Amino acid sequence: MLDDFFKYQAQTTPHPLAMCISHAEGSYIYDTTNKAYLDFVAGVSACSLGHKHPKVVNAVKDQLDKYMHVMVYGEYIQEPAVNLAKLLAKHLPDPLETTYLTNSGTEAIEGALKLARRVTGRSEIIAAHHAYHGNTMGSLSVMGFEGRKNAFRPLIPDVRFINFNNEDDLSFITSKTAAVLLETIQGGAGFIEPQNDYLQKVRQRCNDVGALLILDEIQPGFGRTGKLFGFEHFNCIPDILVTGKGLGGGMPIGAFTASKVMMDLLQDNPKLGHITTFGGHPVIAAAAIATVKEITESDLMSQALEKEQVIRKHLKHPLISEIRGRGLMLAALTPSSDITNEVILKAKDQGLILFWLLFEQKAIRITPPLTISNDEIIKGCQIITRILDEILSRTKSS
Repeated sequence: MLDDFFKYQAQTTPHPLAMCISHAEGSYIYDTTNKAYLDFVAGVSACSLGHKHPKVVNAVKDQLDKYMHVMVYGEYIQEPAVNLAKLLAKHLPDPLETTYLTNSGTEAIEGALKLARRVTGRSEIIAAHHAYHGNTMGSLSVMGFEGRKNAFRPLIPDVRFINFNNEDDLSFITSKTAAVLLETIQGGAGFIEPQNDYLQKVRQRCNDVGALLILDEIQPGFGRTGKLFGFEHFNCIPDILVTGKGLGGGMPIGAFTASKVMMDLLQDNPKLGHITTFGGHPVIAAAAIATVKEITESDLMSQALEKEQVIRKHLKHPLISEIRGRGLMLAALTPSSDITNEVILKAKDQGLILFWLLFEQKAIRITPPLTISNDEIIKGCQIITRILDEILSRTKSS
């Protein structure tokens, strides 16, 4: 299987972790030797309810017994897709009432960018330095990291960048701007939160010049920060909301949501303004409904904030300079990328799954399932601190 993996499956890096998976359940992933790995990553924030959550599995099985794909998105009335869009509207503030379901977060970003240009009749998109919104060509164009973009140029035109949390840069948002696209909490940059009412000030600037505000909640969304959506912490409602990852409970999904008046513009002039074959897939929509209901009808969101404090308490160490983020969207920063790499790789050997962030090379990603127990959190933190103790001892002796 290892040989076939490298021979037949396209790779994303020269050195993938290449762990051969047998099964997964709860907070654990098991390899083909039946070794258990405590999961502190949750499929990069996607497995909100852990692995093989019974409510998600049952929803998938029930829908499989009825039908799978029957027609391209939007032509037939498929109950799971309709009910998911309705459920999202129930939990979102006005005017976020109408949802377009897609297959992934990056596809949802593409749709949101198209919608913004369609609504405003403008072309300029403003994004943030060190932003990550996906890897398709439109999403890549609004990525704020040139090292990952240069090989694929030319990208879409009329994109400019501002510095997140820099109020002076708000003057770049003008009457030429179709939309400002921001992550509510910057992910790849190191889980950077908005400061000093920054998002409210961006919102006001957009209002003043007639630009739309798009918030990317693909990582913070669905309870990970202690509220259903990250923007609820910052008193800022976007014109277009983009979600994904944690919405599907481990199934592939994305969505963008706006007012019905805006969304109706994708119906005509031209017709089929945004189309997808598998978006709103009934099996995936069923999984998403089960996921959202479990998150909103339980105490998992309040637990996320309590579990954050458990992590902070048990990850105090001289080699951790700070822990950024909130809830179960956390990044522990070490003094160097070398230390971070060693921790992540040695943790895997010791049965703990950690991962990197895209741009902040000193950060250790800590984004476990919302369902993780306090005992599991403490166990994982002990593995991390034990490895850091070894590194610190080695450094002192040398």
